[in-house]
Amino acid sequence: MFVDSHCHINFEGLADRLPQVLENMRSHSVTHALCVSVDLETLPSVLAIADQYENVYASVGVHPDHEDMREPSLAELIELAEHPKVVAIGETGLDYYRLEGRTIADMEWQRERFRTHIRAAHATKKPLIIHTRSSSEDTLRIMAEERASEPGGVMHCFTEPWAVAEQALAQNFYISLSGIVTFKSATDVQDVARRVPLERLLIETDSPYLAPVPYRGKPNEPAYVSYVGRFIAQQREMADTALAAATTQNFFRLFKIPAPAGV
Repeated sequence: MFVDSHCHINFEGLADRLPQVLENMRSHSVTHALCVSVDLETLPSVLAIADQYENVYASVGVHPDHEDMREPSLAELIELAEHPKVVAIGETGLDYYRLEGRTIADMEWQRERFRTHIRAAHATKKPLIIHTRSSSEDTLRIMAEERASEPGGVMHCFTEPWAVAEQALAQNFYISLSGIVTFKSATDVQDVARRVPLERLLIETDSPYLAPVPYRGKPNEPAYVSYVGRFIAQQREMADTALAAATTQNFFRLFKIPAPAGV
């Protein structure tokens, strides 16, 4: 069985057909999903889904791309993380991809927000979900300065070269791969897929984005994490079932969730 370690099923296009989304998961042997928060304004919808469905978990955080959203305080993140279905802090991190005429120096607000999330992870003892795009050097530096290795966590939707993966692994982080790994041009991600230690590997959809081949360009959903897993199994020359078992065990271990019988 597979687990989707990162999705946004509270987003439009998925939230309005949740029963079918969960049925599609079941038919593709995807048993659980983590619905990840991107801002405090929509957090209630994330928590509502997690409360309604036993096999869906939640996180608390504000995405680095969401500049105009309410800024989370350390105290607020800690309080929100007390919800019984919240298993992680994030997604958080840095994203310098769309500077829009600004310089990296202008992105100090992102770096401070990132530090706040790491401190919340320390306080709550919950792992971090980290997003990094066009910002790996600063991301890894702040992780080290704030001792992110202590709560640990996952580098989600990883797209960096192996050298960056090595540094994240050295800081006690897992590497999560999305449908991007199935894209023909994603040679760096495929290299990481072959080399990351199996016990530190997760798989995800990041749905409704980044649908894997053969659904590339179409809306994504958690059921399609099975295609991500099977593609990585081929890359590693191992059985689909072994890859599924390992990444599922990793999910429950990292997020400190009691594993179902048989996992």
